[in-house]
Amino acid sequence: MSTQNEQLAQVFRSIATLLATQQANPYRIRAYRRAADSILALEEDIALVAQRHELEDIDGIGKDLAGKIREFLETGTVRTYEELKMPLPPEVKNWARLPGLHDSLVSYLYARLGIRTLDDLEQLVSSHLLRTVPGFTGSEDALLQAIRQQKLSPPS
Repeated sequence: MSTQNEQLAQVFRSIATLLATQQANPYRIRAYRRAADSILALEEDIALVAQRHELEDIDGIGKDLAGKIREFLETGTVRTYEELKMPLPPEVKNWARLPGLHDSLVSYLYARLGIRTLDDLEQLVSSHLLRTVPGFTGSEDALLQAIRQQKLSPPS
Protein backbone atom coordinates (compact mmCIF):
# COMPACT_ATOMS: atom_id res chain seq x y z
CA MET A 1 0.00 0.00 0.00
CA SER A 2 1.15 3.50 -0.80
CA THR A 3 2.38 5.77 1.98
CA GLN A 4 0.64 8.60 0.13
CA ASN A 5 -2.66 6.71 0.34
CA GLU A 6 -2.16 6.27 4.09
CA GLN A 7 -1.34 9.96 4.56
CA LEU A 8 -4.38 11.09 2.57
CA ALA A 9 -6.66 8.67 4.42
CA GLN A 10 -5.33 10.05 7.72
CA VAL A 11 -6.03 13.62 6.58
CA PHE A 12 -9.59 12.67 5.60
CA ARG A 13 -10.13 10.88 8.94
CA SER A 14 -8.82 13.95 10.78
CA ILE A 15 -11.18 16.19 8.82
CA ALA A 16 -14.08 13.90 9.78
CA THR A 17 -13.08 14.04 13.45
CA LEU A 18 -12.76 17.82 13.44
CA LEU A 19 -16.10 18.18 11.66
CA ALA A 20 -17.68 15.90 14.26
CA THR A 21 -16.40 18.07 17.12
CA GLN A 22 -17.99 21.06 15.38
CA GLN A 23 -21.29 19.21 15.01
CA ALA A 24 -21.15 19.45 11.22
CA ASN A 25 -23.52 17.69 8.86
CA PRO A 26 -23.34 13.94 9.65
CA TYR A 27 -23.43 13.07 5.93
CA ARG A 28 -20.31 15.20 5.34
CA ILE A 29 -18.53 13.50 8.24
CA ARG A 30 -19.49 10.07 6.90
CA ALA A 31 -18.34 11.04 3.38
CA TYR A 32 -14.82 11.80 4.62
CA ARG A 33 -14.68 8.56 6.62
CA ARG A 34 -15.95 6.51 3.68
CA ALA A 35 -13.44 8.18 1.34
CA ALA A 36 -10.62 7.37 3.79
CA ASP A 37 -11.68 3.71 3.88
CA SER A 38 -11.86 3.56 0.07
CA ILE A 39 -8.42 5.12 -0.31
CA LEU A 40 -6.92 2.64 2.16
CA ALA A 41 -8.53 -0.23 0.23
CA LEU A 42 -6.87 0.82 -3.03
CA GLU A 43 -4.25 -1.60 -4.31
CA GLU A 44 -2.37 1.14 -6.16
CA ASP A 45 -1.09 4.62 -5.43
CA ILE A 46 -3.82 7.27 -5.48
CA ALA A 47 -1.57 9.42 -7.70
CA LEU A 48 -1.78 6.82 -10.48
CA VAL A 49 -5.57 6.83 -10.27
CA ALA A 50 -5.52 10.64 -10.43
CA GLN A 51 -3.23 10.59 -13.48
CA ARG A 52 -5.80 8.43 -15.28
CA HIS A 53 -8.58 10.87 -14.24
CA GLU A 54 -10.38 8.03 -12.45
CA LEU A 55 -10.70 9.44 -8.92
CA GLU A 56 -14.48 9.64 -9.16
CA ASP A 57 -14.56 5.93 -10.04
CA ILE A 58 -13.44 5.16 -6.48
CA ASP A 59 -16.32 4.20 -4.19
CA GLY A 60 -17.39 7.24 -2.14
CA ILE A 61 -15.35 9.80 -4.11
CA GLY A 62 -17.37 12.48 -5.86
CA LYS A 63 -16.36 15.68 -7.59
CA ASP A 64 -15.68 17.61 -4.35
CA LEU A 65 -13.53 14.94 -2.70
CA ALA A 66 -11.72 14.26 -5.98
CA GLY A 67 -10.74 17.95 -5.98
CA LYS A 68 -9.44 17.64 -2.43
CA ILE A 69 -7.42 14.57 -3.41
CA ARG A 70 -5.86 16.47 -6.34
CA GLU A 71 -5.12 19.37 -3.98
CA PHE A 72 -3.37 16.95 -1.60
CA LEU A 73 -1.34 15.42 -4.43
CA GLU A 74 -0.25 18.87 -5.65
CA THR A 75 0.40 20.59 -2.31
CA GLY A 76 0.76 17.86 0.31
CA THR A 77 -2.21 19.15 2.31
CA VAL A 78 -5.91 19.94 2.09
CA ARG A 79 -7.00 23.52 2.78
CA THR A 80 -10.18 22.33 4.55
CA TYR A 81 -8.02 20.43 7.04
CA GLU A 82 -5.73 23.39 7.66
CA GLU A 83 -8.74 25.65 8.28
CA LEU A 84 -10.43 23.18 10.62
CA LYS A 85 -7.38 22.54 12.77
CA MET A 86 -6.78 26.26 13.28
CA PRO A 87 -6.83 26.72 17.04
CA LEU A 88 -9.38 28.93 18.72
CA PRO A 89 -8.14 32.22 20.13
CA PRO A 90 -7.55 31.87 23.91
CA GLU A 91 -10.32 34.34 24.80
CA VAL A 92 -12.80 32.30 22.72
CA LYS A 93 -11.57 28.99 24.15
CA ASN A 94 -12.35 30.37 27.64
CA TRP A 95 -16.04 30.62 26.74
CA ALA A 96 -16.26 26.88 27.47
CA ARG A 97 -16.21 27.87 31.16
CA LEU A 98 -19.47 29.80 30.77
CA PRO A 99 -22.65 28.03 31.93
CA GLY A 100 -24.20 25.81 29.26
CA LEU A 101 -21.19 25.96 26.91
CA HIS A 102 -18.50 23.32 26.28
CA ASP A 103 -15.49 22.95 23.98
CA SER A 104 -17.24 21.45 20.95
CA LEU A 105 -20.12 23.94 21.16
CA VAL A 106 -17.69 26.87 21.38
CA SER A 107 -15.81 25.50 18.34
CA TYR A 108 -19.12 25.24 16.47
CA LEU A 109 -20.13 28.80 17.38
CA TYR A 110 -16.75 30.14 16.26
CA ALA A 111 -16.16 28.08 13.12
CA ARG A 112 -19.68 27.61 11.79
CA LEU A 113 -21.61 30.62 13.06
CA GLY A 114 -18.80 33.20 13.03
CA ILE A 115 -19.25 34.20 16.68
CA ARG A 116 -15.95 35.99 17.39
CA THR A 117 -16.50 38.28 20.41
CA LEU A 118 -18.36 38.30 23.70
CA ASP A 119 -20.64 40.94 22.15
CA ASP A 120 -21.44 38.51 19.31
CA LEU A 121 -22.14 35.76 21.84
CA GLU A 122 -24.30 38.07 23.94
CA GLN A 123 -26.31 39.06 20.87
CA LEU A 124 -26.79 35.40 19.89
CA VAL A 125 -28.05 34.50 23.37
CA SER A 126 -30.27 37.62 23.61
CA SER A 127 -31.90 36.77 20.28
CA HIS A 128 -32.85 33.35 21.70
CA LEU A 129 -31.18 31.67 18.71
CA LEU A 130 -28.63 29.81 20.83
CA ARG A 131 -31.37 27.54 22.12
CA THR A 132 -31.77 26.25 18.54
CA VAL A 133 -28.13 25.18 18.36
CA PRO A 134 -27.61 21.46 19.06
CA GLY A 135 -25.59 20.90 22.20
CA PHE A 136 -26.73 23.94 24.18
CA THR A 137 -28.44 22.74 27.34
CA GLY A 138 -27.96 25.63 29.73
CA SER A 139 -30.09 28.53 30.84
CA GLU A 140 -29.99 31.56 28.56
CA ASP A 141 -30.45 33.84 31.59
CA ALA A 142 -27.51 32.30 33.46
CA LEU A 143 -25.34 32.50 30.34
CA LEU A 144 -26.27 36.14 29.70
CA GLN A 145 -25.47 37.02 33.29
CA ALA A 146 -22.08 35.26 33.05
CA ILE A 147 -21.27 37.01 29.73
CA ARG A 148 -22.11 40.42 31.18
CA GLN A 149 -20.05 39.67 34.29
CA GLN A 150 -17.08 38.62 32.17
CA LYS A 151 -17.36 41.80 30.09
CA LEU A 152 -17.24 43.88 33.27
CA SER A 153 -14.22 42.06 34.68
CA PRO A 154 -12.29 40.29 31.91
CA PRO A 155 -9.87 37.61 33.11
CA SER A 156 -6.29 38.82 33.41
